[in-house]
Amino acid sequence: MLHKKKRRSPKETMAALHQRSVSAMIKEFRRNWHTLCDSERTTVCDADTMLLALQLCMAENSRRHSGEFAVSLSDVLLTWKRLLHEKLNLPVENMAAIDHYEDIRRTYDGFLKNSNMLDLIDVYEKCRVLTSNCENNASISASQLRDFLSGRQLAVGDETDLCQPPSPTSEHNQDDEKVKLLAKKIICSYLSLLVNSKNDLALAQILNVPDRGLGREAFTDLKHAAREKQMSMFLVATSFIRTVELGGKGYAPSPSDPLRTHVKGLSNFINFIDKLDEILGEISNPSIAGGRILSVIKMQLIKGQNSRDPFHKAVEEVAQDLDLRIKNIINSQQGEVAVSTTDISPARPKSYAINHGTAYCGRDTVKVLLALLDEEAASAPTKNKAELLYDDENTIHHNGNSILTLFRSPIQVNNSLVKPLRKRIHKSMEEKKIKQTKQTLIRSQFSCTYKDDCLMSRNIWSNVSPASKPSHVLHMENGLSESVNASVGRPTIGTSSGNVHLDRSKNEKVERKASSQTGNKSSKRKQVDLDDENILCDNGNEPPHHKNVKIPKTSNDLQNKLDGKLARVAKSNKCTAKDKLITGQTKLTQFFRL
Repeated sequence: MLHKKKRRSPKETMAALHQRSVSAMIKEFRRNWHTLCDSERTTVCDADTMLLALQLCMAENSRRHSGEFAVSLSDVLLTWKRLLHEKLNLPVENMAAIDHYEDIRRTYDGFLKNSNMLDLIDVYEKCRVLTSNCENNASISASQLRDFLSGRQLAVGDETDLCQPPSPTSEHNQDDEKVKLLAKKIICSYLSLLVNSKNDLALAQILNVPDRGLGREAFTDLKHAAREKQMSMFLVATSFIRTVELGGKGYAPSPSDPLRTHVKGLSNFINFIDKLDEILGEISNPSIAGGRILSVIKMQLIKGQNSRDPFHKAVEEVAQDLDLRIKNIINSQQGEVAVSTTDISPARPKSYAINHGTAYCGRDTVKVLLALLDEEAASAPTKNKAELLYDDENTIHHNGNSILTLFRSPIQVNNSLVKPLRKRIHKSMEEKKIKQTKQTLIRSQFSCTYKDDCLMSRNIWSNVSPASKPSHVLHMENGLSESVNASVGRPTIGTSSGNVHLDRSKNEKVERKASSQTGNKSSKRKQVDLDDENILCDNGNEPPHHKNVKIPKTSNDLQNKLDGKLARVAKSNKCTAKDKLITGQTKLTQFFRL
């Protein structure tokens, strides 16, 4: 049974002719790119991308003048109409005046330049300055290009269908078509970012597709970092991940860097793009490389989804269609080369070009991908402008936000920025203090070789109030003070660092004698406590060894009391001594001292 083809209306036929003319104009531009632009990887943005870029520039201009990153649909459409007429040198006398139009136009041109993109009007203007052959090939006028970009012909052609109510079947087909267009936009955005790493609009559409935990907050932090460094968002994310993964201690990002909270998602995204770059550079055949790239993108998008999901089916259909189009582009390019190189001497081998730095790996595949993106740039614009610009549910199905919502900062730029900055500074100071305390507490296993431990223990013990001391320590101090008063002339013994020192100088003895009437008991208590602490600190596992030191003899009763009390204190501090020294450590330390 034969199906009758649906006849096209004259308007649709004219729109198809204009689309072919636009495609031929882009091809002519691509053939002469070295005389028309600075980079071979410059991409051409279609009518929808031009409108999205204009909307973002208007919202940014509104933020500068009124403080709100927002713009209405009517203002966008009026400015869009004015922009088309002015860039194409068409009359603009009867159009309404637009506030800050010059600033908007300047921001728009700067956005395209920073993104390494050209719109269709720029391509048209550049093709006009070529030779006469190029002028004959570009068979489209300024008014026709205006009608094509504004979608005027399609809008007029669809007016006859408005009176017909939509059936459930037609609504289902429209939903499937929307999902298919969405899948094509996502895959083409991956290809565009792979070819042109400065394309921030392409990155905005695929940064969180599939879900990587990179929502509005992550996109805003990335946007602010790119604006601060005056780089593209993809290059900022790449440099950050490279610094985290490969950088040393001196090159690591600061702890207050907001991108640190999104390391996992950004690493996942950058590693996936690196995987596509590896395919682009390792496989020399553009047909195989293009098919492999599309297959990897398809598997990434449908991973973990039900095969009956409409998006799953749409991704498979779009990937298959694009793979077929890549093969057709390669065949057509090979045919054009065969025709154009007739009766011409063969070109130099590729090894010569590679050795002289005039070619890079995967250049043929990049040319094919650019040709595929150029075909998409010549496609007809979207009919529903409101759905394209403002619909948060349908426009970006898996991301959940429109482009305008994504570029709008979730935190308003007011005086509230002072408080988070103060908190970050206070937090960094606290972290530094914690690091310093940890460094002082970290010691090696030969802890008795450090004099600081004993000095710290002396200072801590001397500054402790009597009320905070344990009862058995106070009782020991009272008993020891009496014994010390009985033997005033006895010198003190310190065993810090395993050496025996006479623990006071002549000046300290004079001061002690001067203050003996007022604080004799308290000073001698501290002296005895310090001696006890030194004995416990230095010789926790072995009894103290005193060599070549003459100690005056005391009575046996006082000596027994002193030994018994020292044994009780050693027994109470047994756990701390075990933590400080290991069994046999004192002998090993004395060996290293020798």
